[in-house]
Amino acid sequence: MNELVPGGNMPLPGGAVTVRVPGPFDVSALITDDGGKVLGDADFVFFNQPSAPGARLEGDTLTVDPPRLRAGATKVTVVVSPADPATPLGSLPTPALQVSAPGGRPLARFAPPRPRQETVLLLAEIYRRGDGWKLRAVGQGYADGLAGLARDFGVDVIDDDAAGATPAPPAHAPAPPAHIPVPPPTYAPGPQAPPAPTSRPVVPTPTLVDLHASGPPQADPDGFLALVNSARARAGSPPVFLDGRLASAARAHASAMAAAGQLGVEGPDGVSVYQRLTATGYAYLTVGEHLVSGPRTAADFVDYCLGDEKARRTLCEPAFTHAGLGSVSDGRFGGMYWTALWARPFTPGDLARTAAEVVDLTNRERARAGLPPLTTDALLTTAAQAHSADMVARTFYSHTSPDGSQPWDRAAAAGSRRRTIGENIACGQRSPAEVVDGWMNSPGHRANILKPEFTHIGIGLAGGGSAGTYWTQLFGA
Repeated sequence: MNELVPGGNMPLPGGAVTVRVPGPFDVSALITDDGGKVLGDADFVFFNQPSAPGARLEGDTLTVDPPRLRAGATKVTVVVSPADPATPLGSLPTPALQVSAPGGRPLARFAPPRPRQETVLLLAEIYRRGDGWKLRAVGQGYADGLAGLARDFGVDVIDDDAAGATPAPPAHAPAPPAHIPVPPPTYAPGPQAPPAPTSRPVVPTPTLVDLHASGPPQADPDGFLALVNSARARAGSPPVFLDGRLASAARAHASAMAAAGQLGVEGPDGVSVYQRLTATGYAYLTVGEHLVSGPRTAADFVDYCLGDEKARRTLCEPAFTHAGLGSVSDGRFGGMYWTALWARPFTPGDLARTAAEVVDLTNRERARAGLPPLTTDALLTTAAQAHSADMVARTFYSHTSPDGSQPWDRAAAAGSRRRTIGENIACGQRSPAEVVDGWMNSPGHRANILKPEFTHIGIGLAGGGSAGTYWTQLFGA
């Protein structure tokens, strides 16, 4: 796979290519001719107009099939902007472009220089050269917003915020309820490094995957929201609000389970319920789910969840602010498959508070052992956050990155000069308390947390991977 730099280019194979930019961004594309202008509004592909001849946008992924572009098209400009238009790109993780060939084979990756006050970034171009097509990395900031950029390309931009209602699920004959437990979280203690390397290796800068606020209000299927918020009020928890992206992901996962005839966090297509949520554009800080078969109505589903201690805790978790419900009949035995998703959207402030809570809980454990507290280190934090995001973006779970880098390599690449490095990672936990408790109940992780020589710490977490949230603790001395 090619790691591109600004201005770098490479030939593309024949057929459709996919361009993905994970994270708190909206992806769009402008289809132009040699004059650099669109022929009409149909040449602007974005969230409200997700397809054009030869180009299709699904969540954070744009598919471009150059031979099928409209006549005269010679360039497709790939654009990213913050999912929240009021947020400068400079306050978000650097958007990283991932390009794949037909069949999913990775072709190229491009992480541009970090933007500052720009609100839009021209990230790359797919352009015709002779009889073939090439990819060029751009990374050019644009300060006039997505609408201003589109107008400069000749698009007549009209805002349209119409939202559709969520249809109520059909009723089917009851079946015995079943509930699938969430797989146990995974932990992996990290090695401790020899003295830091004398040179600082360069490793690709990953991007954070996961992150933005709620969508338009949704209709309440079968009074689900009223039932849920009544139960939450009795538990002293604030109400949740329905979000169309959670509902869409829940319906997709319920459909996948119904097709397979079995419950599972991962569907028969190999996609987890967490990845389905991320694909809708909802970037979460924390997420929970109910996967149930049997209940006939939303009321029966809520009753069942309230009757199970673990399911009730999820339904009443105070941290969740949004919910979505989906149900599908299996079509064979008349059974119903249900997915409910619960989430809190990412904000930079919540991310910082969550990381600070992990540090506080870690230092409480050290205090119990008579050890001094660890001090938060910005460079270790950068490396830890990058590793969590990289595990999500490149779908791996290991102390060794796909490029072979180790924890001390990543710390050095972030600029740290600390000579001893240790790392704990984990995935699947939903809160700082849960992840620190798990680490403390594992001898290898506990040894890192209670190592007297460590003086500093950095915390990273990123959601959207196959196991949900991925956590990294990076220690230094």
